[in-house]
Amino acid sequence: MNIEGIDYEVNWRAFQKGTSLFFPCLHVSRARAQLMVVVKRLRIKILVKASIENGIRGLRVWRM
Repeated sequence: MNIEGIDYEVNWRAFQKGTSLFFPCLHVSRARAQLMVVVKRLRIKILVKASIENGIRGLRVWRM
C-alpha cells in the first residue's frame, strides 16, 4: 500500500478487530482516500481519524 509515496506492507488478515495502526502523513485527506481504496477492495471495515501523535501528523486507523 502506498501513502504519500511511502510503501507500507500491512498484513490486513492479521490486523484484528479493535486494534489500530498509525500512518504518518502531511495531507490527511489525500492519504485517507488512498487508504480507503485498499480497504474497500479487501472489504475491511475501518474507522479513520486524523491525529497528532508525538508531534507527528497522521491517520489513526482502527479495525472494526
